[in-house]
Amino acid sequence: MVDVKRINELAKKHKTEGLTEEEAAERKRLHAEYIASVKASLQAQLDNTYVVDEKGNKTRLTRKDQQ
Repeated sequence: MVDVKRINELAKKHKTEGLTEEEAAERKRLHAEYIASVKASLQAQLDNTYVVDEKGNKTRLTRKDQQ
């Protein structure tokens, strides 16, 4: 689980007083973990999404590059 509270703490400190090199590296790492988490969550949601046509047929969504 990504520590969003810590990300917000570092963002606030960055705006007010600045970050040390270690804090900047931590912020960058946490931000990358957060983005990866959001992408994985969205991909999981899309993997379980179906389109229903007017006849009631369900078709699973596929990636454009997999068609």
